[in-house]
Amino acid sequence: MHIAILTFDGYNELDSLIALGVLNRVAEPGWRVSIAGPTPRLRSMNGVTIDAMIDLDEACTADAVIVGSGSKTREVVEDPAIMASLSRLDPSRQLLGAQCSGTLVLAKLGHLTDVPACTDLTTKPWVVAAGVEVLNQPFYARGNLATAGGCLASTYLATWIIARLHSLEAATDAMHYVAPVGEKDEYVTRALANVTPFLSLTSDRMADIVQ
Repeated sequence: MHIAILTFDGYNELDSLIALGVLNRVAEPGWRVSIAGPTPRLRSMNGVTIDAMIDLDEACTADAVIVGSGSKTREVVEDPAIMASLSRLDPSRQLLGAQCSGTLVLAKLGHLTDVPACTDLTTKPWVVAAGVEVLNQPFYARGNLATAGGCLASTYLATWIIARLHSLEAATDAMHYVAPVGEKDEYVTRALANVTPFLSLTSDRMADIVQ
């Protein structure tokens, strides 16, 4: 299974890198998590520079894609080349998640038509202007689409993807690993409470519904 985290210049470290860390807690052959970007090198909103592991074209072929957030997302959705590349994203064959302003990208791509979404408070007016109902909650999913609002809600997106692509047990173990010592049960319980109502699969594997 391959999960791509779309990351653009001005990216929010908490969105892309927390998801990367949680998702990489799954130790299974073939499980791969990649930072994807439109350029080889990406600079965060706070000046942290990282190298993209794959480009957007490869990201669009992944089993799951998280659209990360950042300070330049409105520039991203106005870039014809980037949006043309991302037009290949398809929730009928892959999981699509968006974090905070990443929700605006999914909205502009037309994937949130008649689907309510979560985002951060700064991005909310832009998502509403794009015709999407914004919920006052940290996480929402319908089918193969999921959105999260608030930087630390990136853990919920990661939990949802692990549960969908692997198993709920693996998602629980991943959250338990990263949760603070002395508060692990509390963190895991909160994550599962936010995610499990949206897990409609009868199988642990996404492949059962997309193949």
